[in-house]
Amino acid sequence: MTVAVSPLPNPAANQPLLILSFRPPATTGKPARAKRPARAGRPQCPQELEQELLETKSKLHATVEEAQAASEELKSANEELQSTNEELQSTNEEIETSKEELQSVNEELLTVNTELQSKIEELAAIQNDLKNLLDNTMIATIFLDERLVIRRSNREAAKIFRLVASDVGRSLGDIKSNIEGEEFFEAAQAVIETLLPWEKEVQAKGNEWYLARIFPYRTLDNVTEGVVLTFTNITRLKESEDAARQARDYAESIVDTVREPLMVLDGNLNVVSASRSFYNYFQATSQETVGSYLYELGNRQWDIPRLRELLETILPRHKSFDNLEVEHKFPTIGFRRMLLNARRISGKKGETQFILLAMEDITDRTVKRKTKPEKQGSHEEREEKA
Repeated sequence: MTVAVSPLPNPAANQPLLILSFRPPATTGKPARAKRPARAGRPQCPQELEQELLETKSKLHATVEEAQAASEELKSANEELQSTNEELQSTNEEIETSKEELQSVNEELLTVNTELQSKIEELAAIQNDLKNLLDNTMIATIFLDERLVIRRSNREAAKIFRLVASDVGRSLGDIKSNIEGEEFFEAAQAVIETLLPWEKEVQAKGNEWYLARIFPYRTLDNVTEGVVLTFTNITRLKESEDAARQARDYAESIVDTVREPLMVLDGNLNVVSASRSFYNYFQATSQETVGSYLYELGNRQWDIPRLRELLETILPRHKSFDNLEVEHKFPTIGFRRMLLNARRISGKKGETQFILLAMEDITDRTVKRKTKPEKQGSHEEREEKA
């Protein structure tokens, strides 16, 4: 069959029209025998109709099954799409929730970061304060861990142990100090084992004196994590102690040289020291005298009303009193008449620091002194002279 297409002019139309024509192909040779046309009005056979009807039903049934199958597939696909859509929606909601959580976590991280920055600045300030404290206290300090390894030290410690920055991490036992004869490593081990502080005065080369101390290093949780070794320079203190000891020895030698009995009292009338002549004259010992209250000495033999008046009433108003006569019967030496001389040594604020009390026995000179009473004077005159 031949198909021919040709335009059809149509001036009245807005669009051009086409003519399609179908032509049977040309045959060659003997023409085929034409079918015998069916007689008009003649019905087909029932078998043919039934056959065609069965075929149509079969095709229709197959088409219905295919349509049902396609419908089921579409329904299943639709359900899957709905389920996928719900999952995607749920995922989207989870993503939104995760986004909000991430945003919240980000805000918390920013807050924590700010707090950490503040803590870092505070820690840096504390480290600076600690460094200045260690460097300006003039106390040599060494921090050791539980294995006695050096963790930190200040510049004062370098004068004793000759430490440098590279010594951090070394054991204390590997470093030689300027203090000979002292084993600080063993002492530090004992402090770690017993948790008891250690303290001792030591002398370094150059006649420098130090007060060495070792204490347990405790954290804020009260956990021991090493020891702290400190050296405080006490050279001036030792020199002052030596000077005070020499002055005391010098004063005691002077007191012992005096022939008359002499006592040194403090502001509370406790005996600080006494001369050798005092012990010999009153038959007393230093053990029962030094440190005792004056009025309780020798079975209260010095609890004399006249002496109380002199020490508690007259002496606080005057620097001294001289040649004041008292009479008393002592349990060990009997009746005595004595002349008392006292000097009050005041402190910077005017308080009484020491009282020098000297005694002169005039029992044997009673008759002689009575022949010249005008030299004694009245009690009021003696006070004025004092």
